[in-house]
Amino acid sequence: MTDTPAPEEFNDRQNEVLASALRLVVEGGEKALTTAALARAANCSKESLYKWFGDRDGLLAAIVAHLASKVRVPGERGGRLSAEEFRDRLVSFAEDLLTVLAGDTSLALNRLAISHASREGAPLGRLLLERGRERIATRARVLLEAGRRQGHIACDDTTDAYRTLYGLIVRDAHNRWLLGEAPEVAEPDFSARARCAIDQFLTLHPSDGAGHTKEPART
Repeated sequence: MTDTPAPEEFNDRQNEVLASALRLVVEGGEKALTTAALARAANCSKESLYKWFGDRDGLLAAIVAHLASKVRVPGERGGRLSAEEFRDRLVSFAEDLLTVLAGDTSLALNRLAISHASREGAPLGRLLLERGRERIATRARVLLEAGRRQGHIACDDTTDAYRTLYGLIVRDAHNRWLLGEAPEVAEPDFSARARCAIDQFLTLHPSDGAGHTKEPART
């Protein structure tokens, strides 16, 4: 498989093509995602597709990375974060995560990966883990480490803290959505659920009142 650029390295035209690829997967499943079909849907040449994304695995990796990039994880821009700014960043992350996981494209990709999990040479599940979930987790742990270092949360291991955070945000909702249940939200977004999850997380990892530089435990 060819190396796939990071999502921030895709240009506007490439992102448009990836959006078309996602629509093909939602409408027709993985079999509908051929270079010929994508070239027609995105109004581009097959040569451009091979140049940008390489082989089929490269295209799938790019699609997953493009989807994962929609989960924003604001960093430490501007230096030290206030407690309110740190909480706001966590809430934004939680809202984006729920919105992406509940979306038709994410659900279609995950259902395909599950259906192909027992087959040899079926890379989609691995790509969803490596290019999707792990990339999101890595960026989120950077934010949690900033909060730990600046005294906004107390934790010895940001990996464990992230697992707790993910569990509080997602709960069993993703499994239910994968099985066909519609997202239960009274609002057009997940803001209330996100705020509740972050409040619970901050209660479990209360501020120690001062920044510190203790190294987190290694796993």
